[in-house]
Amino acid sequence: MKIANRRAAAVCALAAGTVMLVAGPASAHVSVDPQEAAKGGYSTVNFKVPNEKDDSSTVKLEVTFPADHPLASVMPQPVPGWNVKVEKKKLDKPIKMHGEKITEAVSKVTWSGGKVEPGQFQQFPVSMGQLPEDADQLVFKALQTYDNDDVVRWIEEPKEGAAEPENPAPVLKLGAAEHGDDAAASDDSSDDSKASEKTAASSDTDSGSGSGSDTTARVLGVVGIVVGVAGVTFGVLAGRRRAG
Repeated sequence: MKIANRRAAAVCALAAGTVMLVAGPASAHVSVDPQEAAKGGYSTVNFKVPNEKDDSSTVKLEVTFPADHPLASVMPQPVPGWNVKVEKKKLDKPIKMHGEKITEAVSKVTWSGGKVEPGQFQQFPVSMGQLPEDADQLVFKALQTYDNDDVVRWIEEPKEGAAEPENPAPVLKLGAAEHGDDAAASDDSSDDSKASEKTAASSDTDSGSGSGSDTTARVLGVVGIVVGVAGVTFGVLAGRRRAG
């Protein structure tokens, strides 16, 4: 009985290990982080590149930017040990950005000269914008080259509701834009309300101060009159005593 249990445990462990070996390479693909950004804004996106091989290192990454939604501003952040090359392409139809006409956009960014060794990954940050407002996602096709000249093409666009393709392309989802104007208006309204409260408080303080001053003046006036009357009375009595 014990021998049977041990054999069953061994078979289960072997099966689990086989599943992990099969699933491992499929999940270790080039991706973006974060996976979602706001429409119409700017975002810093990291192209995350894991090394899926045990006997070679990644030495180059090529990322192609979508031509159907060109991005006028693409600025890679320097990555130590890696060289970066930015390629631009003339647009068939110019786009406007901040009131200026843009006639070319970045078509591809290539990192080379470095090394992602087995069991490691590397992130390649890129600031990009202005993100389109008329799209729900951006697809970046990527080529990962190893030092043994193998090239993995991460270019298959994932389809909603379908199984993940063997070599999926990195996809950046685009969500609803944040309403900054509404937030600013709310802040301005709050500031105006606070200012009104301060003005009212100041008015009340001034009113109270004026009322207090009037009351004090009246009291002092009455006291002055009383003192004056007392002085006159004292003078009259003193004169009568001398006369007597």
